[in-house]
Amino acid sequence: MNNKQIYKATLGFSVRRLLWDFLAFLILGGLSFGGFLIGDKAASSEESGAGLIGLAIGAVLGIVVLVLMLRFVSYSYKAGQIAMMTKGITEGQLPDNVVKEGRRVVKERFSTVAGFFLVTGLIKGIFNQLGKGIEALGTAVGGRDGGTVGSAISSVIQTVVAYLCDCCLGWVFYRSEVTAPKATCEGAVIFFKHGKVLAKNLGRVFGMGVVSFILIGGLLTGGFYAVSGVIPSSAVNEISGAFAEMNTEEPSAVIGFMSDPANVRLGLSIVAAIILWSIVHSAFVRPFVLAGVLRNFLEAGMNDVPDESAFSSLDGRSDKFRKLHSQLA
Repeated sequence: MNNKQIYKATLGFSVRRLLWDFLAFLILGGLSFGGFLIGDKAASSEESGAGLIGLAIGAVLGIVVLVLMLRFVSYSYKAGQIAMMTKGITEGQLPDNVVKEGRRVVKERFSTVAGFFLVTGLIKGIFNQLGKGIEALGTAVGGRDGGTVGSAISSVIQTVVAYLCDCCLGWVFYRSEVTAPKATCEGAVIFFKHGKVLAKNLGRVFGMGVVSFILIGGLLTGGFYAVSGVIPSSAVNEISGAFAEMNTEEPSAVIGFMSDPANVRLGLSIVAAIILWSIVHSAFVRPFVLAGVLRNFLEAGMNDVPDESAFSSLDGRSDKFRKLHSQLA
């Protein structure tokens, strides 16, 4: 199966993720808006800021619901999609009921949710240490300017890390005959040993990301702004007033922009568009890019499965990796 075929065959996961993520997004917005209305109506005419307090409480509740839904439902579909992409790449075929099989494989590989997030947390921790190391090196060599360069490089690495974590998770599914921690170590070694092979995907990763942000993000911003008139003027004035007060204490371009009531609806539209764009991009665009990145990662690993000596060579680069490696003995 080629990358396009695998992507199309696993789109069922993307649709389900989008529905759950969109539902979580609506709950977050609804609780935030509802909190503002309750606070605003409950306050007396002499009180000010009660609406914003209600909005903050509603937003906190919404974020809790959002995190729970993403962590326990949406992420399981993401893992299932990666599992089936891995199967399509390594075996050249997929079952008829791809979604059902994907969820079964995830449950079989990780008997508990805690086990799944333990492994993914270790993957992120190992790769993130590389980014922090580059940033620290830039600061040590060039002072604050060097740190800025290091931070920029680290930001790029964070984008790459997100894909590498997914690739490493795919390797964990592929290496079903070994424990998940050992497969995690192998995945980290594959990255460090075959970085040049994987680097050829960077143009596609960042190019698709920029195009997606401009096109999808732009359309969403326009759509949200078109319906932003439903936001009550009292809410707009209260929000702009709060930002104006913040701007006197710690001025900034963003806070100053939101201090003008005429800009509040646009600012809120941009924020909402970025949140929804991240959901759409993650559900549909990233899997399309991931299919090619994952293929290169898996093929590099299958042609050179890491051994114990490769593990030892990586111990000095990451404390988290060394700790995980020591637990395998």
